[in-house]
Amino acid sequence: MTTSEPLRPTSLHEEVAARLRTMVFERQLQPGEWIDEMALVEQWHISRTPLREALKVLAAEGLVTLVPRRGCQVAELSEDDAADLFPVMALLEGRCAFEAARKATDADIAELQALHAALEDCAARGDIDGYYRHNHVFHSRVQSLAANRWLDRTTSDLRRFIRLLRGRQLSWPGRMAQSIAEHRALLQALVARDAPRAERLMHDHLMAQLQALKALRRNEAAASSPPP
Repeated sequence: MTTSEPLRPTSLHEEVAARLRTMVFERQLQPGEWIDEMALVEQWHISRTPLREALKVLAAEGLVTLVPRRGCQVAELSEDDAADLFPVMALLEGRCAFEAARKATDADIAELQALHAALEDCAARGDIDGYYRHNHVFHSRVQSLAANRWLDRTTSDLRRFIRLLRGRQLSWPGRMAQSIAEHRALLQALVARDAPRAERLMHDHLMAQLQALKALRRNEAAASSPPP
């Protein structure tokens, strides 16, 4: 039986969830940080109800952790989490590149070339934040060009956790230069519609990110260790 009740616009808690999600991805809320609910309530002029409902949404997505009697904490990927996540993401994004290479139109390839040009510009200027943002757009576009709803759903779910790192590996010396070189090779494979090569290059690109992240974390751990 159908109903004539009109559809409601996006609820307030969904708008709050979207804003919080952006703050997490942009690191306005840092990994491991406790969320000051009262400050957000006052800043956004809302009641605590939509905020708490929004936090439940983010908790279900794995972006925050609700701790009884303590509050809500932004999720943080451990070294073990990253080591487990990147190989899975490499397989998924590799498959995205494979299917995108087979299905992309000339117009789609031209769009990827334009996105890559923005990456080149950021790399030339040493703009890590800009490079990260354009890199996210490029990878997301390859994912959409794969036009596989099951692959898209799974990849999107896991991409949220990759975004928690906000391209930290780009801070490792030489990583941005290595990354843009990997992107050049990947773009060439996509332009040539070489699906197996595009898949392999995308897979290796993700694994190179993991290796750079591990090196960065080892260096940070060594720097923070007290002298003998």
